[in-house]
Amino acid sequence: MTTSSRFLRLADILGSKKAGIPPMIPVSRATWYAGVADGRFPKPVKLGPRLSMWREEDIQRLVREGAL
Repeated sequence: MTTSSRFLRLADILGSKKAGIPPMIPVSRATWYAGVADGRFPKPVKLGPRLSMWREEDIQRLVREGAL
């Protein structure tokens, strides 16, 4: 059985009022990037020179564990 990773953009994780996306993790952008830098939040996967995304399973694990 092959599993495929789904990737999430930052707006999918933090939400976007403009696009009507509710937050999965209700923190500010600055708090998110500070958490990535100090290891509290998962590091992004670079898919291109200007495109960073996060693995959905990493974000779901973070929400499940309540490590916010």
